[in-house]
Amino acid sequence: MTYKFLISTFVIAWFYTPVIAAQEKQHLVTYQAMTTEVALKAAQATLDFCREKGYQVSVATVDRGGNVQVLLRDRFAGPHTPDTAIGKAWTAVSFRTNTTELTDLVAAGEIPPGLRSIPGAIVIGGGVKVEAAGSIIGGIGVSGAPGGEADEECANAGLEAIQELIEF
Repeated sequence: MTYKFLISTFVIAWFYTPVIAAQEKQHLVTYQAMTTEVALKAAQATLDFCREKGYQVSVATVDRGGNVQVLLRDRFAGPHTPDTAIGKAWTAVSFRTNTTELTDLVAAGEIPPGLRSIPGAIVIGGGVKVEAAGSIIGGIGVSGAPGGEADEECANAGLEAIQELIEF
């Protein structure tokens, strides 16, 4: 009797172990993130593009949580540009949209102007989200070019430089 009980317990446990393991995994979250090397490549490509245009800028890349991964400041970029670049990248990730689009929505009255008063939010063009397979994996922020559109053009060059690396 004990032998049959042990065998049946083993068989039941063997069949249900994957189910139990799957249930345990439901309590964990997995996600894709840029490596430091990819974030650095994006930042460097952004800075290089800005230099070709004659702009002295700061570039920040952040992870999907808005944490700074890379910060580059060109020699003659203004002292305010590092914090502004970080804020733009953070804003793009936080609001899941490029900051130029946010600026346009605020100007059109579609988003309350109070958005600008959220701590850390920089609603000026130059912050772009880094997206792969429909998920935001980071952001790039640029500050120092003559206007938000030029900042965003530089950030898009950095995004383009890593596009093949982040497709999954």
